[in-house]
Amino acid sequence: MSCGGKISPLGVTGLNFASGAHLSVENASWFLPEANQMILHPINFDLPAGKVLGVVGPNGAGKSSLLRLLYRYYAPTTGTVKIDGADINQMSARVAARKVAAVLQEQPTDFGLTVHEIVALGRTPYIRGFGGVTDERGARVVQGALRQLDLLKFAERQLGTLSGGERQRVMVARALCQEPSLLILDEPTNHLDIHHQLEVLELIREMPLTIVTSLHDLNLAASNCDDVLLLKEGKPLGFGSADEVFSEAAISQAFRVRAKNENLSPSNTKHLTFTL
Repeated sequence: MSCGGKISPLGVTGLNFASGAHLSVENASWFLPEANQMILHPINFDLPAGKVLGVVGPNGAGKSSLLRLLYRYYAPTTGTVKIDGADINQMSARVAARKVAAVLQEQPTDFGLTVHEIVALGRTPYIRGFGGVTDERGARVVQGALRQLDLLKFAERQLGTLSGGERQRVMVARALCQEPSLLILDEPTNHLDIHHQLEVLELIREMPLTIVTSLHDLNLAASNCDDVLLLKEGKPLGFGSADEVFSEAAISQAFRVRAKNENLSPSNTKHLTFTL
């Protein structure tokens, strides 16, 4: 995106979002047999429809593993992941892909595809048979997603020619084309400069979807998420609002630092600072 580019506000593009879904994680754990290790200990939380959950914790805390349970890459060893009361692991792959979309840190090889073609892959759950084509409505959804993420000018370029931040926006657009009610984002602000970090976070806040995102920046999580889940070594240390979970003691324990809650002046905004 050029310095003057801007992600379009909702309602301008013609891209209609599904309503958010109620997410319920009940006693979900994940054991890795190859390592004989419990990667995720039992976790329970409820996230109301349309809310944003930030998953935080140090490296190796189990953030990405939890997200993989939510978008059905892994099946939980115990417990369930439910969307509007339905176990996602009992759904067909097609039905699950219409309900849950994920944007991962690892970006795929482009295989010579253009940005438009990659974004259009998000319509796959709605296409039946091999060699299926996107219908008229699907074409409008693809165009809307490209416009929403300010990608129309890149539509005929190959993914490999874009910057890391531009590729990240392509992956978000592809996910939106699935028209999910639950969107999973694994470190969505990676590779983005400050300007585009703020734009992506604004888009997250505006979307009526239920969103679960992992974030390294605790202050970004506190200011952009309705609830946060704090993990350490695969165990939940707290779930709730940032004011409830981000105590100095809990953050110090989780990250092995000295955390301090301060107020920025003159905005009087809460801000976490850290020392060793």
